[in-house]
Amino acid sequence: MTDLLRKPFGIRGQVHRITPESAGWRYVGFSLYRLRPGDTATELTGDDEIILVMVEGIARITGAGQDWGVLGDRMDVFEKTPPHCLYLPNGTEWAAAAQTDCVLAVCSAPGRGGHEARRIGPDGITLTERGKGTNTRHIHNIAMENEDYADSLLVTEVFTPAGHWSSYPSHRHDEDDYPRITYLEETYYHRLNPSDGFGIQRVYTDDGRLDETMAVSDGDVVLVPRGHHPCGAPYGFEMYYLNVMAGPLRKWRFVPAPQVEWIMKRDA
Repeated sequence: MTDLLRKPFGIRGQVHRITPESAGWRYVGFSLYRLRPGDTATELTGDDEIILVMVEGIARITGAGQDWGVLGDRMDVFEKTPPHCLYLPNGTEWAAAAQTDCVLAVCSAPGRGGHEARRIGPDGITLTERGKGTNTRHIHNIAMENEDYADSLLVTEVFTPAGHWSSYPSHRHDEDDYPRITYLEETYYHRLNPSDGFGIQRVYTDDGRLDETMAVSDGDVVLVPRGHHPCGAPYGFEMYYLNVMAGPLRKWRFVPAPQVEWIMKRDA
């Protein structure tokens, strides 16, 4: 697979649209809207369940036949306050009307009608620390497997301090062999602070058949179809990313890269 780095294709309205077909895989979809006050966005969920994430800004949201009111209060993602999110099952619809400048993420994966529409956060989402030393980062778990919020989707936010690594030690989740490992496709939506900075993400397999290292800019999306996928924030630039994962089983089980397995054992 090539073209793992996706740049925004606009500055207003829908600026990312990644589907399983365009990504060359089976499960994960990701869209992003940048809206100004008074702008609207609307979609049908079709066969997919979705989680709307108010990355930045405030919008009035309707979905699945309900008015969910005004969602959002985080005007800058690097405030690190918990996000306002909304889960909607397959076979429904949603609409957003921006009250302020907004960044709205649409995370999607196959739905089975197993969950009702519901708000997720900000209550119940807390910023937790993961890792040690320059591997330390901070996590907002939006819908991971211990939260029974979805049929397929796993969604989380990660804040990586300047000069630190994240999604590290390198690991992969590209085989359907539970409980040893699960098959999960993944997208990373990146933001940088300051916004003119850059980050680094590598996606590689043990056999070297896939090995791409990308400089990511503010607003880019990286696709991870398989393999290990660490990323780094250079000194001076803080990194945020929104992860979306999905596969045949809603479990996150991974295998570390052989070269870094000793780090995981040491830091366990």
